[in-house]
Amino acid sequence: MASSRILFIARSELVSPLHAQFKAHDCQAMVVDDRLSALKVLEGRKADLVFTLPSLPGYRAQDLLDAVAQSAHPVPVIVFTEKGSAEEARHFMEMGAQDYWLCPLTWEKIQAVLPNDAPAPAAPRPVAQSTPRALSIIGSHPSVARVLALARQVAPSKATVLISGESGTGKEMFARFIHAHSGRENAPFVAVNCAALPEHLLESELFGHEKGSFTGAISRKLGKFELASGGTLLLDEISEMALALQAKLLRALQEGEIDRVGGMETVKVDVRVLATTNRNLEQSVEKGEFRQDLFYRLNVIPLRLPPLSQRGDDVLLLADFFIRRYSREYGLGELRLSEEARGWLMAHDWPGNVRELQNLMERAVLLAGNGPIRPVHFLLDGQEWSPELPEEGEADSATPGAPPLPTATSGVTLDSDGRIPTIQEMEMHLIIKSLDKTAGNRTKASELLGISVRTLRNKLGEYRKIGLDIP
Repeated sequence: MASSRILFIARSELVSPLHAQFKAHDCQAMVVDDRLSALKVLEGRKADLVFTLPSLPGYRAQDLLDAVAQSAHPVPVIVFTEKGSAEEARHFMEMGAQDYWLCPLTWEKIQAVLPNDAPAPAAPRPVAQSTPRALSIIGSHPSVARVLALARQVAPSKATVLISGESGTGKEMFARFIHAHSGRENAPFVAVNCAALPEHLLESELFGHEKGSFTGAISRKLGKFELASGGTLLLDEISEMALALQAKLLRALQEGEIDRVGGMETVKVDVRVLATTNRNLEQSVEKGEFRQDLFYRLNVIPLRLPPLSQRGDDVLLLADFFIRRYSREYGLGELRLSEEARGWLMAHDWPGNVRELQNLMERAVLLAGNGPIRPVHFLLDGQEWSPELPEEGEADSATPGAPPLPTATSGVTLDSDGRIPTIQEMEMHLIIKSLDKTAGNRTKASELLGISVRTLRNKLGEYRKIGLDIP
């Protein structure tokens, strides 16, 4: 059976993280960065779906949308961007784009919008722990154990579940856990961020629209309710949904049917609905910001996730998990936390919860070399990076087979007389290494380094002036 074919008009580093998923699902992905190459692919009818950035040097997405609209064989076009706005989303939707997404791209989202008439992708090749049942939640604290036990018990039912908790506590992870244990794990899991789009676009996103229902609706579009048929629909940040749209959602939940925007027929749907919120919905109901009847319909099973600061030793369990994960991802040897770092992690109050810990561990893995990881590798606010010398005897205690301390790709090494690289040289090394590990993604590299994108850009400009070949 032929594979699905997707054309990306984008910078390669935005697509390269998905190459393994494309290969596993026998999906052909083509990446170009100019209008002529894109039109050549489309004229040859070699793509079933197109993803495009709003613009690239010498290229504008609206020119492509014009060409697609005039084509005898139009294909769906989705615009995606690193920094979007409601105005830009409205502009491209009116121009004929099927959808408007924010980065990063994920295979789950892409798979959910593959055209129905495109050949179905082949079953993924076996990958260790890739099956839904392999999904697990890291943590042994009683507060997490209670939530997990409840989630596992209600997963096989069709009851709606409201997952509440602070930002970064892992609400979507728990939603995926429920889906993986629901008996629907082989059907789609589709997530919609209710805070990402204005009301009229969110309505089309959820319920779909008919051709001609509004300016730019050049073809029928299926909504997320239909795309998730037989599976699970996650309504992320449900508290941000407008009141008028809440009424239409309530009917969909009660009756199991939807109406597309501009449609004349009612469509039956079989969807398990989960919702998340980082707000207190009871207070939103009292203030008239959220419908009481919808709250009761969603809150059949309430799951309240504890903040990381209340999970005790789970902090260290999660830290070790992320260290192993990023050590493998970046091809490093086994790393460990120093006692000083473990103490700092346990004392921190974690306002960003698990997401903050994950980002901190990824940064520390990159900066620690062959370990051990110390608090200095966390690059805390206001802290400047400076290279550390290994303590006496530390080299002997390093993990057998671990790689040596990394050297800069620009050629900065210890001289024969044992000269220590300057801070400027180490800084250059870390910046180049971070760009290498993030496939040139400056936003991601700046996050790992704990600096702003503007600072990173200025540093790269300095390196170009001294003759380094910096992209």
